[in-house]
This record gives sequence, C-alpha cells and structure tokens, in this order.
Amino acid sequence: MDNIKLFEDKKVRSHYDSDKEIWYFSIVDIVGILTDQPNIARARNYWKVMKSRLLKEGNESVTNCNQLKLQSEDGKFYKTDVGNVEQIFRLVQSIPSPKAEPFKQWLAKVGYERLQEIQDPSLSMDRARENWKNKGRSEKWIQQRMTGQETRNKLTDYWKESGVTEKDEFALLTNIIHQEWTGLTVKKHKEIKGLKSQNLRDHMSEAELLFTALAELSTRQIAETTNAKGLNENKKASKKGGAIAKNARKELEAKTGKSVVTEENFLHPKKLKKNS
Repeated sequence: MDNIKLFEDKKVRSHYDSDKEIWYFSIVDIVGILTDQPNIARARNYWKVMKSRLLKEGNESVTNCNQLKLQSEDGKFYKTDVGNVEQIFRLVQSIPSPKAEPFKQWLAKVGYERLQEIQDPSLSMDRARENWKNKGRSEKWIQQRMTGQETRNKLTDYWKESGVTEKDEFALLTNIIHQEWTGLTVKKHKEIKGLKSQNLRDHMSEAELLFTALAELSTRQIAETTNAKGLNENKKASKKGGAIAKNARKELEAKTGKSVVTEENFLHPKKLKKNS
C-alpha cells in the first residue's frame, strides 16, 4: 500500500507492507525535511554524501536500507532508498535538526494510527476516504471504490475458507475474472492506462469499478452456491462470474456507444474526462 504522509505540510512518500506489517518511508523526503532543503535534488545529494560518510565509518544501521519504486513529482516511478521505523529513527539521530523531536513524535503517531486501524478497520476506511478527497476524487467515486473493496474482501475471504491460500493463486483467480469481463489481462489493462506499479483500481472510472464489483460479487455467489473448493473449482466460478459482468458490459456499450474499459487514469487529473 503506497501512501503520502504529511509532516508540517511536507510530503513523505511511504509504503506499508501488509504481509510484514512494516512501514517504509522515503529517506530522501525525510532528509529534505530535517535539513530544510528547498528541493528534492539537494536532499538527494545530501543523502548521497551522508550515506558515503556513514559507510566509511562502518555504520550500516541506516545505510543498509531497502529500495522501493515510489512515485516522483513527474508521475513516474523510480527506485528510492527507504527505511523502516527503526532505521528512520536512527537517521533522525544522525542529522542535527530542530525538527528532529517533532519528527520522531510524528513517526510514532503514524505507527500508532496503523495499530488503531488493525484493531478498528473503520478507522482505516475513514482515513482512506479522506485521502481520496485530498486527491480530488468525487464522493461518488470514493463510495464506489470503497463498496468495491468491501465486495473484494468478501470474495477473498471465501477463497481463503475454500482452500485458496497462496498469493499467486489469488492473483490468478483475479486475473481470470478481470480478463473475462474486460477482455484484457490485469497487466494489459494497466498498460493501456499508462500504469506501472500503481494499483489499477485506484485509477478506474466509476463504471470500471462498478463492473469489477459486479464480476466479483457474481463470482462469490456462484462459488458459494456450487460450494467451490480449491483452486480449480474456483477457477470455474471466476470465469462464470466474470462472464456475467461481461454480458452486462456489452449490453451497456451497445446502448450507449461508449466503451466501459477506458485508458483514462488519475496520474494527470487535468487530462481526465468524466466517465460514469
């Protein structure tokens, strides 16, 4: 889950690994905040020099960091040094800054909020809604996105209960549903929208979200009715569920003359057209 956190109105790119339950934060963004750099290039250079110095000193507590592809200001994704909470705390201690203590408190708050969300999922939904609002999404789109996620969660819950447990199996079934109703693989649909590591659903139109939800709702109800077990039986249910949404899509397209599947995305909002 990629995210943008704000510290004193300054962006900190972040990623939450739900499997490991670990937050990762962009080191360059944090260096820029602590050193009050006017632009990302100077922050990147500061980190480069600092990283070299720490390596020479044999200090790997911060320099032994991961790299993740995070979105840059130009909308593209680049490999960026990221650190977990422990590494970021050590980084903060290595940079003399009047913002060090406020930043530590902010970092602890981010971690605490995630613990709250695990205990009370509704808080996560509230924050997600606020995040979408800040990104300029309409209330209608937000509601459709969140309803679709609830439908998705019920489907994956069924898969788990029916013996589908591996992540690659989830991806396989999802792709079967998606290809059946759109005529495209998930990968191809992302390519058409100009996406790379972004979440496809975060860049769907309201119509695409609605038909995705219909396909997944249909899949779950068919699987429950037939008591589908294991990967192979759920494959059949997935194809049938996707076909229901495909038929509905074709009927709508025949009536409106408009394609439900679109190349539009939210990377460049100024280029967006209304598609509902």
